[in-house]
Amino acid sequence: MHIKVFKVRIAEEFLMGDQQKVDHFLVENEVVKFETAFVTEDQSWSVILYYRRFPETANFVKETKSQKYSAEDDVLTDSEIKIFEALKMWRSEKAREQNLPTYFIATNKELTSVAKYKPSKKQELLDIKGFGKHKIENYGEEIIEILESV
Repeated sequence: MHIKVFKVRIAEEFLMGDQQKVDHFLVENEVVKFETAFVTEDQSWSVILYYRRFPETANFVKETKSQKYSAEDDVLTDSEIKIFEALKMWRSEKAREQNLPTYFIATNKELTSVAKYKPSKKQELLDIKGFGKHKIENYGEEIIEILESV
């Protein structure tokens, strides 16, 4: 087992870049355990991940990375907005339960991509940029349930 520490700063100018580093790491590794702590001195989250690396998964991700779906600057339809809002509410509740920042559960871009792509099975979440094995195992069923209920 390995350990990786991330510093996720909440200031707007750093947040997206720091989150992308964490997201990229999560796609290529299996997280066994994690710990978080808020550092008040520099207004950041310290995220400690205990993980196992799967080289074959990392190679697969590199080969297919450009093929993953991502809703860039797409405009959402009314029905997609309803899905997006339901996903945001779920994400807020999950983050509160797990004492994590919301973007650690899923970024707005990832939720937008889910609303646009509308996967019907957990496995289809792999087609969306930002969703790896860890995120799907932890949240996939709930996301699919939300899509089915909206």
